[in-house]
Amino acid sequence: MLERGRVGLNMLERAAKRLFDLVGVLVMLMLFAPIMLSIALAVRMTTGRQVIYGHTRIGRDGREFQCYKFRSMVPNADEVLRRLLESDPQARAEWERDFKLKDDPRITRVGRFIRKTSLDELPQLWNVLRGEMSIVGPRPIVQLELDRYYDAARDHYLSVRPGLTGLWQVSGRNDIGYDERVNLDRHYVDNWNVWTDLSIRAIA
Repeated sequence: MLERGRVGLNMLERAAKRLFDLVGVLVMLMLFAPIMLSIALAVRMTTGRQVIYGHTRIGRDGREFQCYKFRSMVPNADEVLRRLLESDPQARAEWERDFKLKDDPRITRVGRFIRKTSLDELPQLWNVLRGEMSIVGPRPIVQLELDRYYDAARDHYLSVRPGLTGLWQVSGRNDIGYDERVNLDRHYVDNWNVWTDLSIRAIA
């Protein structure tokens, strides 16, 4: 059973976490710059559109922000999804349950690779630099997910910045259910310390 404890980080803990984020993101930007450039070129060649897109997510204290990713889907992704959900009840049930599809027809070949390796999330380093996200934290979610799944853990989720990686990502990712993911987010906030973040970074 997961422990219950305090909700949120105190001022000193927030300052320490932010310092680790700034140092970490600057190092990562230098290391990943060539990879990010290569991905940008590959996405541009395969989709012919802007290579980075933003999607509204809920951050600390309920503030909305644009969470950035490399584009991994076909240009008419919204229309493809709409038609699929209208014609396939099984896909619609999966989407309503998980907010994702295991066999998603919208994803390009390049997109499938960068998603599998999580390289599509590298533009979120900019979100970390701007103070909208942390390197480690709960997964960034949309308002509908917050309302539907985080009722008992809403204060926990809103007390910290969402992260590039977190307990959910290193605990099985696609193999765990949404309720377990919420429990992991709550556990992370209740038991946060510097060593927790360092351990998750090492595993990720």
